[in-house]
Amino acid sequence: MNKWPAEVTIKEVGPRDGLQNETDFIKTEDKIDWINLLSKTGLSYIEVTSFVNPKWIPQLADALEVASKIEKVPGITYAALVPNLKGLEGAMAANVDEVAVFMSASETHNRKNINKSIDETFPVLKEVVGEAKKAGKTVRGYVSTVFGCPYEGTVAIEEVIKVSETLFEMGIDELSLGDTIGVANPRQVQEVLAQLFKRFAKEKLAMHFHNTHGMALANVLASLEMGITTFDSSLGGLGGCPYAPGASGNLATDDLLTMLDGMGISTGVQREKLTKAALFIQEKMGRKLNSHYLQAFNPSRCPVNGGGA
Repeated sequence: MNKWPAEVTIKEVGPRDGLQNETDFIKTEDKIDWINLLSKTGLSYIEVTSFVNPKWIPQLADALEVASKIEKVPGITYAALVPNLKGLEGAMAANVDEVAVFMSASETHNRKNINKSIDETFPVLKEVVGEAKKAGKTVRGYVSTVFGCPYEGTVAIEEVIKVSETLFEMGIDELSLGDTIGVANPRQVQEVLAQLFKRFAKEKLAMHFHNTHGMALANVLASLEMGITTFDSSLGGLGGCPYAPGASGNLATDDLLTMLDGMGISTGVQREKLTKAALFIQEKMGRKLNSHYLQAFNPSRCPVNGGGA
């Protein structure tokens, strides 16, 4: 029998990664209300927005207002994605707790996503990491297309290692490994992690799975077997990458919680309050969301009474 971890950390990325691909603008007050509901669920980490140029991600044009007006709860890390020093200025103005920087392991996706080569991206991010650290912020790094690229196909592990090593050398505190287009399988996940563990502490690594082919939970299990205990997810399965054709939604937080609860693995997240937050954003989206939990949800069998204050 596998020895599963006693605890897992769920990092909610719905307000950023979940919404960034939505074409219909979600009202700023609804985003704020949603994040405030998420803050009541027991989550310890919420990525609230991205300070990118609104020309590229119109949905997150209200980043400063959202990040400034949410009701911050002590003990929760409120994070934001930033592409450069200008983005960092916005994140600092909103007083986020953590800054996240991002790049790809594949050259073509990096150019599509950031409009720079990988080598051109490094000095930009080094500046961001350095300034964020000076300001006393923790810094998270995202590496996209770790398990496959929509433009180049298979990504060599050497490229993943190169980008990861460079980000750690800059001083990031944690690295999130992204299956941007949802093509990873459990064997591949374990093979990639085995290589990365030779260079980096597993406690410094997190997994970010998309569910394009329905493999996200299987890949979580494969990661758990390897000792990974931090996972990114998006409530309701919202999400997708605007620069990765075919990328569907993220691993759903509610599905992840269902599996971990059933396995007796503690997350600190309260099901009833998470469901309230899920139903709220589903109503604002105006459609049924993709998670298995919400697809099967029946209020008459699983009443949500508001979940308390």
